[in-house]
Amino acid sequence: MPHTPSIKMIVFDVDGVLTDGGIIVSDHGVESKRFHVRDGFAIKAAMKVGMQVGVITGRSTMAVTLRMTDLGVRHVLQGCGDKLVGLERLCQNAGVLPEETAYVGDDLIDLPALLRCGYPIAVKDAVEEVRAGVRYVTSVPGGYGAAREAIEHVLKLLGKWDQIVDQYA
Repeated sequence: MPHTPSIKMIVFDVDGVLTDGGIIVSDHGVESKRFHVRDGFAIKAAMKVGMQVGVITGRSTMAVTLRMTDLGVRHVLQGCGDKLVGLERLCQNAGVLPEETAYVGDDLIDLPALLRCGYPIAVKDAVEEVRAGVRYVTSVPGGYGAAREAIEHVLKLLGKWDQIVDQYA
């Protein structure tokens, strides 16, 4: 029987994971992003059952600030060019070890964090090098419910998914 990992926090990249990777820039230079509502539901549900949630992104945008504030995500690191340093900082702030963290990524910049975390996850449309070295690949691409699927997968591993379902059944 495979060992069930001890995962206390799940960390997401933003562009290409929580979004479809598209960046919309208005004529006035304002950037916006499209987030999937089911990802937001799952993030809030995960936090309700005791899972910590974090976000690390290389870009800095008001869209991420607003969405994460709306969801109640406290561990947010924007403008982070080194995802490994970011993961270690988020883990320290959250009081968890990197080995107790799942990380969801899609591109080469995510590889150092994926290699360091305890449970690496890639979205379906992640680059080949990322998909090759993870424990789980979502069935949907980033921005289309991949974060929801990743959370559901992790919570099922931990035996916590039924707590969420029971709230609505």
